[in-house]
Amino acid sequence: MNNVLLEVENLKTYFPVKGGVLKKTTGYVHAVDDISFKVNKQETFALVGESGCGKSTTGRSLLRVIEPTSGKITFRNEDVIRLSKEEMRKKRKDMQLIFQNPYSSLNPRMTVNKLLSEPLRTHFSMSQKEIEEQILWVIDKVGLTKEQLDRYPHQFSGGQRQRISIARAIISKPSFVVADEPVSALDVSIQSQILNLLIELQKDLKLTYIFISHDLNVVRHISNSVAVMYLGRIVETGDTEQIYTSAMHPYTKALLSAVPSKDPLQKKKRIILKGDVPSPVNPPNGCPLNSRCESAMSICKEIRPELADMGNNHHVACHLYKE
Repeated sequence: MNNVLLEVENLKTYFPVKGGVLKKTTGYVHAVDDISFKVNKQETFALVGESGCGKSTTGRSLLRVIEPTSGKITFRNEDVIRLSKEEMRKKRKDMQLIFQNPYSSLNPRMTVNKLLSEPLRTHFSMSQKEIEEQILWVIDKVGLTKEQLDRYPHQFSGGQRQRISIARAIISKPSFVVADEPVSALDVSIQSQILNLLIELQKDLKLTYIFISHDLNVVRHISNSVAVMYLGRIVETGDTEQIYTSAMHPYTKALLSAVPSKDPLQKKKRIILKGDVPSPVNPPNGCPLNSRCESAMSICKEIRPELADMGNNHHVACHLYKE
């Protein structure tokens, strides 16, 4: 039985750079640069990396909120890139997005009741009574009350607004949700509540998540598998504990070395990558990390390493591990 819900092959998303008086295209930002991965049903697949690595663009490209440049995105045996706009609109009830900032993603002129009824009216032919029943079901799921339905987004706290965003994403009962930094805009005390809510909803509704974050502690808590991105490319993938305990790529090791230890007496060796992140407009030849990696060899500057199987579902793109 095939357990794969989503398969991404050679996905690229480039943005044109305009310049000159005539605003001609002078180059492209390689935001997502030829990545491939699979997501299994009912798992949480995390995309991690520093700001600007392309993880949010990847998530939005999967749902065609941003149109990919090329590649293949197979969801339920169907390539969503080939779907027409109308076909994609219908597909969206099964593929949803939770945004990072709930305040900017919620229409300030709409009450919670209208915000939640809108996707139901868009995707389903439901009576008013059925819509009301569905809304009552979803607010109970996310920990809101009936009395809050007539309020506007500005009347809620940040955590409550994110609960509204989650409710809006799951009210159409999707099977796949992209959570784009869903707790980074929240207080630390609220983050755990929202994370536990997402975990509980996943179990109850059999959801599959792509969870995008730069917070490695959060990722370890919620994810089953992890893909590490750098400069638009995936440099390492594997099961969560495998990545956190047996990281192989120099970039992954550097990221993990920056995670604060739970034990204040434990000293960790920080791995500081030299130099700055190269421009995604003009990415380097070979390995994207070659200019910052202490272990870089001559081959790293010439040939781009592909993801190689290290066993136990662990893959790494690094010449250090090639025979």
